[in-house]
Amino acid sequence: MNKKIRIGSRESKLAVLQSQIIIDLIKKHCPQYEIELVTMKTTGDRILDRTLDKVGGKGLFVKELDKALLNGEVDLTVHSLKDVPMEIDERIPLVAFTECEYPYDVLVLPKGTDKLDLSKPIGSSSMRRSIQIKKIYPDAEIKPIRGNVITRLKKLDSGEYSALILAQAGLERLGLSYRISRVFNENEIIPAAGQGVIAVQGRKEDNFDFVKYINNKNSKLCAEAERSFVKELNGGCSSPVAAFAVLKNDKITINGLYAENNIMNIQSITGKAGEGKALGKELAKRVREVL
Repeated sequence: MNKKIRIGSRESKLAVLQSQIIIDLIKKHCPQYEIELVTMKTTGDRILDRTLDKVGGKGLFVKELDKALLNGEVDLTVHSLKDVPMEIDERIPLVAFTECEYPYDVLVLPKGTDKLDLSKPIGSSSMRRSIQIKKIYPDAEIKPIRGNVITRLKKLDSGEYSALILAQAGLERLGLSYRISRVFNENEIIPAAGQGVIAVQGRKEDNFDFVKYINNKNSKLCAEAERSFVKELNGGCSSPVAAFAVLKNDKITINGLYAENNIMNIQSITGKAGEGKALGKELAKRVREVL
């Protein structure tokens, strides 16, 4: 790879902040590289009047970035791992996973409010969140919401919604942790596979020696196990599928959720840390057989 690295990113404030995290890590350990950030608007950013399951799923957030990577317009791309489809073009593999930070979902109330008003709907961007939040607030109306974090918060504060369910990681990275009213642990809402992890994608033929300074081994093991579970179930952006893996010593435990016809099945599996992908597949088979 040349001494100049072009990093592709969505143009949203959160995406740029996450790309800057990767840039800072590379600069810290490999100051010899010149780094250029290349931002672009993806199809998923443009289509905001329909839920993602109606227009092609999460792949719409990486479509343009993948094309730029394959065409040699950028050298690396940076994503929230939860937005990366389970099927990856083998020409542009995921080459690094950052340490997982803040993997949970949270409740956000309108500014100046400290109680949930169920006379208005709760905004949720996915069936995964919606079906689980119904367990906690059975009387709530759940209404889809699209747009980046800042756009969603504006809709919330304008009175359209009583609350939002968002990823904690995004709010923390944007410096908006003060907006969080409640953090849901994995026993309340199982997160999306890879939530809280920043992923780096590159071309298969390129040299990525420097990504060892980005890659977190434990994060990679957990993320691959979670994604294996979801992939086996053909889960996408809005599918009611969720996975959360935890490493302890040399063991990995995966909690998985699968729903069909609004009926949820949640199970877990534990095994050797290095067998996460196989365990994810096995867990997927188990939850699917029950429904």
